[in-house]
Amino acid sequence: MAITAAQVKELRTRTGAGMLDCKNVLVEVDGDMDKAIDTLREKGLAKAAKKAGRIAAEGLVRIKLSPDGTKAGIIEVNSETDFVAKNQDFIDFVDTLSCLTVDTDTTSPDDFTAKNFDGTQTVKEKLTDFVATIGENINIRRFEHFNRPNTVYVGYLHGAGKIGVVVGLETEASAEEVTPVGRDIAMQIASMNPLFIDESQVDPQYLENEKEILVRQALNEGKPAEIVEKMVLGRLKKELKETCLLEQKFVKNGELTVAQHLSDQAKALGKSVKVVQMTRYEVGEGIEKREENFAEEVAKQMGN
Repeated sequence: MAITAAQVKELRTRTGAGMLDCKNVLVEVDGDMDKAIDTLREKGLAKAAKKAGRIAAEGLVRIKLSPDGTKAGIIEVNSETDFVAKNQDFIDFVDTLSCLTVDTDTTSPDDFTAKNFDGTQTVKEKLTDFVATIGENINIRRFEHFNRPNTVYVGYLHGAGKIGVVVGLETEASAEEVTPVGRDIAMQIASMNPLFIDESQVDPQYLENEKEILVRQALNEGKPAEIVEKMVLGRLKKELKETCLLEQKFVKNGELTVAQHLSDQAKALGKSVKVVQMTRYEVGEGIEKREENFAEEVAKQMGN
């Protein structure tokens, strides 16, 4: 019988198994949903997928650079508990994945998980086996590849991999020459979490939204309407100094902005150095962590 997209979606929702696996199994069992679920479990695919509903908000960020610094990759892999994130097998798994990001030519998670992991398994197969072995939901949340012309990349990991930063520096200097200043900039990004490199990169929509918010704030404070516009421009300028990397006070020397520190280091090198890319990953950011109330859970179970 013909298998519909709705059937594939239902099976995927109920088991968490991959779309292609769901389709193939449905074809195999002639569309019988219960048999399809059993078959996925028998093949070990649903065993891992049963854990996919659990929240994975712990984990690791890892960075990999090419030897000459002209390519880089960053990846975040999540686990349910920090205990697993500190497991050496998990660390090795994420390290291997980070190596794959350096030369990947895809931004698609499905294409990435189809890549060869170790010569014997794909990333997806290894992940499935690993989930079954570890007993926790493991999720490759996001990854990125960097390979901009005339750019040297520097990476920084903070907190044993809780925060990772890749910064791209447009320069004629070598990786060895710019790594010290690149590391300074990456540490700044890790610490201060800027949204933009400089004002030229600020999204106009972001500016408009912020301006509207600041205008309402000023009016709510009872400020006269005729001076609100001027006040808002001043507040917006102050906010941009906090959200734009080059405008921020340099964390290692508050007497300088990041732009001034970068300029000083470029002069010392005798070569121009310009920040053209930055990416910051923080483990679990944006993931709503489930709060467990164990006393309430026990009470519920005792009441059954």
